[in-house]
Amino acid sequence: MDFRSWPTDQPVIAIVGPTASGKTDLSQQIALQLHGEIVSADSMQIYKGMDIGTGKLPVHERLVPHWGFDLVNPGQEYSVALFQEYARGCFSDIASRAQRPVLCGGTGLYVQAALDDFDFPSGGQVDNPIREKYTLFAEEKGNQALWDLLYSVDPASANVLHPNNVRRVVRAFELLGEGKSYATQKENLKSIPAAYPCIIFGINYDRDTLNNRIEQRVDNMIEQGLVAEVESLLGRGFRDGLTAPQAIGYKEIVQALDGFISLDQAIADIKTATRRYAKRQRSWFKRDKRIVWLEGTGESAETLCARALEEINLREGRG
Repeated sequence: MDFRSWPTDQPVIAIVGPTASGKTDLSQQIALQLHGEIVSADSMQIYKGMDIGTGKLPVHERLVPHWGFDLVNPGQEYSVALFQEYARGCFSDIASRAQRPVLCGGTGLYVQAALDDFDFPSGGQVDNPIREKYTLFAEEKGNQALWDLLYSVDPASANVLHPNNVRRVVRAFELLGEGKSYATQKENLKSIPAAYPCIIFGINYDRDTLNNRIEQRVDNMIEQGLVAEVESLLGRGFRDGLTAPQAIGYKEIVQALDGFISLDQAIADIKTATRRYAKRQRSWFKRDKRIVWLEGTGESAETLCARALEEINLREGRG
């Protein structure tokens, strides 16, 4: 089903929020009530074998069909444009079986790519020669040198990027190759209209409660065997994917296994990095005025589901 003909009385339901906020539990509860299937919008859960460290729901705990897990191997090239195509294909397939798509995830750009009406230029795909050229430049001359080069030709884009964010600095060069500006594109993301009728719920916690949940989440990952998972993936040749900057929980364990830090220090570093990531997620989602925020502190997934269903029924004319 093309999104332009999507029925307005069957909006896509989206559950967003920072890591450890309970998105998985709430999305399952809502999907059960709406005869739905879940599409994951998590840029790390796409990787095969990266299960514990990404919080991927185990197969035996999935109460409804889930999509978006295990799409590529760790370190394999993937893009937001590819995810957009995949997620929209899932939406159409789910709707064709008279089920409701429920999008769930904390990767803000993945959520927006799936739901909102913007096209990615060719640079958003894989196997881009400009990407290869500037990635190699960074490897040979360093992150700062790559950023300095961008500043010399597109200072506006350079000023909204950190020199160590090599992937996005390279992305800025890809866009320049098409006569476009990363800074302009980033600004335009704030005003792109929705492609699908949708209702977006966010789960909010006070900072201390969320931090406690993050710490417990990391401790649980260690108990569930994160170290053994990392060892297995290293043994299969996926070191590059595990040590990528965005691979929180993996790169720290690799450092411990390599003997650079202790396991206790690795665990502490994972907690710190996850708290920082959660802060960035909250900032991203707070920009979106469509989101209906549900206060999660002290509430069960069942209670949050009841509140969400009230809003859904109201929006769909059943309230």
